[in-house]
Amino acid sequence: MVEQAAFLFDMDGTIADTMPFHLQAWMDLLGELGVRLAPQEFLRTTSGKMNHQILHEVLGMPLSDADFAVFEARKESLFRRLCRPHLKPIAGLMGFLAESRWLGISMAVATAAGKANREFVLDGLGIASHFHAVIGPEDVRNGKPHPEIFLKAADTLRVDPAHCVVFEDAMSGIEAAGRAGMKAVALATSLAAGEFQTHPAVFCIVRDYTSLEPRAIAEAATRP
Repeated sequence: MVEQAAFLFDMDGTIADTMPFHLQAWMDLLGELGVRLAPQEFLRTTSGKMNHQILHEVLGMPLSDADFAVFEARKESLFRRLCRPHLKPIAGLMGFLAESRWLGISMAVATAAGKANREFVLDGLGIASHFHAVIGPEDVRNGKPHPEIFLKAADTLRVDPAHCVVFEDAMSGIEAAGRAGMKAVALATSLAAGEFQTHPAVFCIVRDYTSLEPRAIAEAATRP
C-alpha cells in the first residue's frame, strides 16, 4: 500500500476522450446564438472552466440564472447526444485505475462537469467505484484556474495537498494544481505537449496512461 498519496482527476479529456464532442456542442450552441469563434482558440482559452465562466467570457455580458440554465441544458444535451456512440476512456486508464486502487491510493474526480455529465461518463465507463470522492461545480464557488476544487478534493480525501497529483489536460487545471501546491501530470489530449513544458507544477507530460506507473507517481508525490 502506498501511504498518504492521492490522485485527483479532471474528467473531460483526462478520463474520457470527450473534448471533441464538447467542442462541437459549444460550436453548435454558439452558432445558434450568432457567435462565430475559431474552434481551437475557443478550446485553448476555455478548457477546464465552468459553463458560467465560458458563457460570460464568450458573450461578454452577465446572464440571468434562467438564461444560463437554458443555455447550459442545451449545450450539455448536445454534448451527450454527440458523444454517446463514441464514449471511451483515455488509453491505459482502466489498468492505471485498477492498479492505483490495488495500491491503496486515494482517488477523486475534480471537474467542472455537471452531475448529468459526470454520471454519463463515470457510469458509462463503469469506473465510478474507483473514486472515493467526486467534486463538481456545485461544491465550489470558484472555477479553475482557482485552486478551490482541488483543495476541496484533497480535504475530502483527508490527504495533504502536497501529496496530491493532479491529472489534467487543460492549462486552467494545471494552473489550479500549481496554486494548490500540487504536482501535475499533463495529458496532451487537447493541447500540444509543448503547451505544458514550462509550467512548474508539471513533472510529467504524456499522451495517455499506457506508460504511467501509479507507484512511481505516488512515491514522487510523497517524496520530501
